[in-house]
Parts: sequence; structure tokens; C-alpha cells
Amino acid sequence: MTHRKRLGQEDRPWVHVVLVAACFFVCFPMLFAIIKATQTREGVITPSLALGGHLIDNIRTVWTQYDLGMYMRNSFFISLWVTAGKIVLSLLAATAIVFYDFRGKKVVFGLIIVTLMFPTEILILGLFQLVSNKGAPTLAALLQWMFNPKEFFLAPTKYGFGWGDTKLGVIFPFLASATGVFLFRQQFLTIPRSLVDSARMDGANSLQFLARILVPMSLNTIGALTVIQFVYVWDQYIWPRVVIRQNANQVIQVGLNSIISAGDSIMWNHVMAGAVLAMVPPLLVFALLYNAFMNGYALSSNK
Repeated sequence: MTHRKRLGQEDRPWVHVVLVAACFFVCFPMLFAIIKATQTREGVITPSLALGGHLIDNIRTVWTQYDLGMYMRNSFFISLWVTAGKIVLSLLAATAIVFYDFRGKKVVFGLIIVTLMFPTEILILGLFQLVSNKGAPTLAALLQWMFNPKEFFLAPTKYGFGWGDTKLGVIFPFLASATGVFLFRQQFLTIPRSLVDSARMDGANSLQFLARILVPMSLNTIGALTVIQFVYVWDQYIWPRVVIRQNANQVIQVGLNSIISAGDSIMWNHVMAGAVLAMVPPLLVFALLYNAFMNGYALSSNK
């Protein structure tokens, strides 16, 4: 009865009108960008939403004159490595938290979850010093700094990795993911204990258990996390802007900003064409992993 009533309510015309209006409202910025990307320099600043015939010309211009292809290759490379690193490290951390008993396990998991509350902006100064500062000149100098509590705690970023102005400096600080650890932990908690015991009786070691049992049973969660993290890294702007100075290593979001700041006046038709191009890779990743993303999201929602 409840199910029939729910279906009856969804069939009412005003429900469809509200849903269509909501979809249009959400999609309007993307439609606006696509329409404006087809217009000329003069037409893009008018209120007109009529389709123009200059989409290919605008895309060719941003691709050749503003090196958008180079920025997109850099973003794709960084997004791919960060996403892969987050998944691997999250799988290992969640495996340790769920299947191994050690003192302070709940505290460790709590500290991991607390990191979700720290926005990137408040971590930028410390991360920048850690990534950009040069490493210790000798092993003796490094050990002397590490075993001197006063110097270690008062100057924790005295030595860094020397990765400033490199792609590694953008990738390394974001390889860990509290969201990934949480999702995989929730997934692993549903695995029957008898399956774990059977694997151990068959002689499977920790890595074999992870690779042959946990990973195949977590493909939907891996797909969902891949979509979430790829889009997150693809849209990064502040951290790459702070760390990277050479355009050859810069990412797409900073590249789009360079279109705005180029010349005496802003070519909004080029900016919109660049924005449309920048939407393509995340949309392709989402389309390829749509089923896994929806199944993984439903799984995490049912926990």
C-alpha cells in the first residue's frame, strides 16, 4: 500500500515539473558555458543565449595559443597518480584497521577521521615548507635534527623534500585519503569472519588475502572512490598555484586562469571554450565508472 501510494505521488504532473526544473537549474551553468563557447568575442558579452558557429575556432585557439592541451596532460597525469595512490594506501590502512588487532586501533582510526575536518587552506603553509625546503645535507645532520627534541618540535620543517616546482610536489601531499580509509573500512566490516579464517587456513598471507579476496569484493567501492578523488584532484587550484611556478608543470585550473589574465581584455568566448574542454575528462571518468560509482555509493549509504 505504501509502495503504491509512493508511486502515485511520483506520477503527479507537478512532481515531474519540479524534478525537470531542478535538473535544469543544476545543469544551467554547464549549458551556459557550452552556448557561450560557440559565440564570438562580441556576442559572448551580450545576454543572448543563441548558439553561435565558432565553437571549433574557439577550441582551436585555446588549444594552440594558450597550451590548454599541455595543462590537461599535466592534470591527467597528477590526477591519475594521486587517485591510484589514495586507493592503494586506503586499502592497506583499512585492512590493518579491520583485520589486525593492535593497541590504540580506535584512536588511530579516530585521528584519521579528524583529518577530514582540516581544509587544505590551513595546511598550505606547513605543506609548502615540507615540500619545498631542501633535504638535510648529510645523514648525520638529519639524525642530529631528529634526535634533538627541542629542534625537532620547534622546527619540524627545517628539512624538506626539495620538490618545489615539480609535479611530485603536487602529488605527494595528497596521497593519503581519510575518506578512502573510511569507505574501505565500512566495506571490509561486511566481510564474514569465517571467510577470513578460511583464507588463513589455506595459507594466504596478508598481501594475498588483500589482492585475491578484499580487492575483488571491493570493486564498487574502488570505482566510487576513483570518481570522487579524480574529480577532486582535477579541480585543484590553490595548491598547484602555490607549489608550481613553471607553466610546463602547471595544471588545467591554473591554465584557465591564465586565459583570463592574458591580454588587455578578457576573451570570455575563449574562457568558456577552455571550461568546456576541462569538463570532458571528469565526465568521461564518471561515464566509464558510472555503475561502480552508483553501486558503491548505495553500498556506503546502506551502512
